[in-house]
Amino acid sequence: VSAILKICSENKLAGVPQGGRTGLSGAAVAFNGEVVINLSKMNKIQAFDSLGLTITAEAGLILENLQEAVAQAGFLFPLDFAAKGSCQVGGFVSTNAGGVKVLKYGMTRQFVLGMTVVLASGQILQLGTSLIKDNSGYDLKQIFIGAEGTLGIITEVTFQCVSQPKNAIVALLNPPSFTAVPKLLATLK
Repeated sequence: VSAILKICSENKLAGVPQGGRTGLSGAAVAFNGEVVINLSKMNKIQAFDSLGLTITAEAGLILENLQEAVAQAGFLFPLDFAAKGSCQVGGFVSTNAGGVKVLKYGMTRQFVLGMTVVLASGQILQLGTSLIKDNSGYDLKQIFIGAEGTLGIITEVTFQCVSQPKNAIVALLNPPSFTAVPKLLATLK
């Protein structure tokens, strides 16, 4: 990725990162002669730390494969999207995706501990760490989460995992009005 972006930079070409193409914002669309950089072959789990509850994955790893690897170790990666069988790590981090469990667990941003990013010049940045408590200065990784590849291409991410819930309950609720929903959610939380 670094070598490709260096060539693009030297030749004044734009690069467009492409993952699972599940996004609805059109960020991975190339229509002005841009170089498309498909990350789907960067799909490995680099490390799993069951003591620190972290997993490091390449940008092309499919979310469902990440979830399965974490579950086999007895833990949970709680981000869950309808496109979990095709969306990729780099894509859901670069869009700060939420998913169906966002009210309980939060957005993607809450789970990113560290990442590797390649800038348009080809420069590689290592941002953050695999430590949950990291007060080492500016948290520059946060500007890449949700930037949809406009500031650099995410190539690797370290996530925090959580313990499996002991009990899961599904409820079907029928509030009397739409205005009652926020109060209901606050009560449940």
